[in-house]
Amino acid sequence: MEKIKVAVLVSGGGTNLGAILKAVDDKIIQSAEIDIVISNKSGVYALERAKAHGVDSIVIDKKALGAKEFEKQLVDVLESRGIGLIVLAGFMCILSEDFTKRYPEKIINVHPALIPSFCGKGYYGLKVHEEALNYGVKVTGATVHFVNEIPDGGKIIAQKAVEILDGDTPEILQKRVMENAEWIILPRAVESVAKDMLKEKN
Repeated sequence: MEKIKVAVLVSGGGTNLGAILKAVDDKIIQSAEIDIVISNKSGVYALERAKAHGVDSIVIDKKALGAKEFEKQLVDVLESRGIGLIVLAGFMCILSEDFTKRYPEKIINVHPALIPSFCGKGYYGLKVHEEALNYGVKVTGATVHFVNEIPDGGKIIAQKAVEILDGDTPEILQKRVMENAEWIILPRAVESVAKDMLKEKN
C-alpha cells in the first residue's frame, strides 16, 4: 500500500512525536509513514525516541547555520527523501514565507490552545497556558492547523477542547492539554491529511 512520507520537525522532548509513533504502531496512522525526524538542535530527547523506533533522524543546527542556510539544508533533506507531509511537533522555529509557500497545505502544526485564542507571534510553550489562566477562560484545548506565512494563521484541521480546573497552574494545564488533546488530534490529523493526499494522487 502506498503511503505518504512524513518528516517530523522537533526541538525538544518529542512528546508529540511519541504520540505519532504510537499511533503508527496502533494502526491509527495507516496512510503515512514517518520517514525522518529532523531537529534544529542536537542533544534533544526526541532524537532518542526516533532511534528507539528505528526512524532515521538528523540535526540541522539552526543556531550554527543561520536561518537561511538552515532552511536551504532542510529543503535539501525533504526533497532528497521525497517527503510529502511535514509535521511540526514542538518545533520552536518560525519558518519563513519562502519556505511555507514552497509547501502549501503540506505542513501541519499543533498549537496548545483553541485558535484564534492565545495564538500568533510569541505564543508558544507555557506562555500559551499562562495567558489562558490569566484571562480566566474556562475551556482551552489544542488545534492542528496547516502552516502558512502567518504564525498560527493557516486553515484549521482539527480542534479538541479541554476544561480548565480550579487550582490549575500553567504546568498542570500544559500536561492536561497534551494528554487530552494534542496527543489525540495530531496523530488523527496526520492520518486524515495523508489520506486526502493519497486520494488526490490517485
